[in-house]
Amino acid sequence: MNTLTFYSNYYNHHQKALCDAFHELLQDGFTFVETMPMEDFRSGMGWGIDAPSYVLRTYESEENEKRALDLACSSDLVIMGTAPEYYIEKRIELGLIIFRYSERPLKEGFVKFLIPRLTKKYMHLHVRNRKKNMYVLAASAFTAWDFKKMLGSYPGKCYKFAYFPKHPDIDPDEMFRRKEEKAAQAGATTILWEGRMIRLKRADLLIRAVAILVSKGYDMRVKLIGDGDEKKNLIALSQKLGLNDIVSFEGFLAPDEARQRMADAKIYVCTSNFLEGWGSVIYEALGVGCAVVASHACGATPWLVKPGETGFVYKSGDAASLADKIERLLKDEKLRSDLGKNAYEQMHREWNPEVAAKRVIELCECLTAGKPTPFSDGPCSKAEILKNNWYSDAR
Repeated sequence: MNTLTFYSNYYNHHQKALCDAFHELLQDGFTFVETMPMEDFRSGMGWGIDAPSYVLRTYESEENEKRALDLACSSDLVIMGTAPEYYIEKRIELGLIIFRYSERPLKEGFVKFLIPRLTKKYMHLHVRNRKKNMYVLAASAFTAWDFKKMLGSYPGKCYKFAYFPKHPDIDPDEMFRRKEEKAAQAGATTILWEGRMIRLKRADLLIRAVAILVSKGYDMRVKLIGDGDEKKNLIALSQKLGLNDIVSFEGFLAPDEARQRMADAKIYVCTSNFLEGWGSVIYEALGVGCAVVASHACGATPWLVKPGETGFVYKSGDAASLADKIERLLKDEKLRSDLGKNAYEQMHREWNPEVAAKRVIELCECLTAGKPTPFSDGPCSKAEILKNNWYSDAR
């Protein structure tokens, strides 16, 4: 493969590492097409970054727009993220290979498919193309199931993928030494939560779970980092439950600083419900050696959080289930450390942008030659059907 073009709404830190890896492999053969300027609120959260030479901004000139349209047909592979469909209409007609990069489309439920405006959109985007030369890079373990519900879209054509923030260039021995040092300084086990404080993130569940654990006599410190509409409610809940000395709140941090906080932590908790498409914080926390406790509803959880190996999974929306999984880590210091080391190794070995970029190219070459994916697990392996109710207490 010589040329690959990736279309999406805007270039940001979630995509930079993967795009850099593509550029490293293909040099001038890789182009990222940015189709709109970033919203101010995302820039304010630290999403805005300088664009490298491989980024083509269609909104800056008619010449750029024309080049973006030309690349859609001339590239060996096109990856289609959140971008206008007209860029690839001609490519579809020509039967050229396309990878859709997609979270689960029905995270709000199947009722979304029954809304006339959205039904028309999904029929145009997915149902009409289900048997075309189009495949899905699924940024959620539930993507294949959602597409199946859309009249069998992309049957057997969904592959595991992710959002791939930069894998940290950290000496693992130094990182785990710092974790021990920070734990000793805290005087109690620290539990970390980061993100936008909005309803779908369900940070209230962590506070309720902590109250359960405190009633059992456990000592811990909980840090919630972020901001949002729910922050006042979360502070009020913490006060109501008598957790002022245990739960602390901070505002948003720049991505690099937030990642460093993760690198210093031993336990990371993700509480989001099914409205969370992927859950990049799970990926990031595992990548810096945290034992992760994650809701079964997050798109990243089934593929990345292996119970008893890299973390634990709890039943979404259930504070008692969350408390039970955290308790296992609080009781066993060695388990916390072992899971964190396993997590780091998993991400370093397999779930990182360099591996993902190479596998995308190899998968494309295999599919073009009529061969199946050569990968049995990790990025670009087959994404099997997984329903929302997959959780079991046995996990």
